[in-house]
Amino acid sequence: MSGSSRGLSRRAALRRCAVALEAGGLGEAAGDARFLLLGILGLEARDLLVAGDRLLDGSEAAALDSALARRLSGEPVARILGTWEFWGLPIRLTPETLVPRPDTEVLVEAALANLSDRSAPLRCLDLGTGSGCILAALLSELPRAFGLGLDRSEAALATARHNLAANGFGGRAAFAAADWCDALQGRFDLVVSNPPYIVRDVIPTLHREVRTHDPLAALDGGADGLDAYRRILDGIRTQNLLAPAGTLALEIGYDQAAAVRGLAAAAGFVDCGLTRDLSGHDRVLCFGLPKGAAEPQVRDGS
Repeated sequence: MSGSSRGLSRRAALRRCAVALEAGGLGEAAGDARFLLLGILGLEARDLLVAGDRLLDGSEAAALDSALARRLSGEPVARILGTWEFWGLPIRLTPETLVPRPDTEVLVEAALANLSDRSAPLRCLDLGTGSGCILAALLSELPRAFGLGLDRSEAALATARHNLAANGFGGRAAFAAADWCDALQGRFDLVVSNPPYIVRDVIPTLHREVRTHDPLAALDGGADGLDAYRRILDGIRTQNLLAPAGTLALEIGYDQAAAVRGLAAAAGFVDCGLTRDLSGHDRVLCFGLPKGAAEPQVRDGS
């Protein structure tokens, strides 16, 4: 990439970024250029309309050129900006967290659709919370709910705490380091998870932006992609974590519905339906407990 954005107007700098990204073979060049310029310069869309002719100063041009170079190297826009929007909420990102994706909003929609009363004082559990984006979205829609986010990564938990506090939900959320359901007690009205579900051998074939910038622990679902589902389903049932009328909502891979349904049925869950994403792919499965289900047997280790 030659030249510089120094001395260019905001509109001209936007055009330069778009041309450079398109020449670099990156899809969505115009959109990426707009996200970069607005994010790096701290602008709103209206600033381009009413003050698009304002010239960039030296520091603005340097920052934009650095961001453009990073994007041309393959780094995702969200990683460059360090924040991304999910469910209309700003979510800070760190290397230990996934970039929130629109498909995961389907998980929030499906979970909410299974609740009979959004104004109730619900207890929510987010397993593998990462950035906390799912928990933040749920609490934004459930004014009396309290949420617990679990993750194995202390760094991810620090990011989640920041995001819940920054969006005004810090007083209704708590976080703990845990390996799925291990050592967890109590009952929850809503349990959600977007666990790692990529088959391990498939990870090297993923798009460069994913395999080189997303945390491996958030992608690797084991030899068949189902390791996390086994742990979650077994933990919830054996530790009696789901309230009698509660809902378990799981994001899944496009080809995993039958397998996850089989695991859930074997663990004693009732299938509450499949939700597809905007592309028509299987995306979320919801489960509940059978009416009058007996308490699971407690294993005493004897």
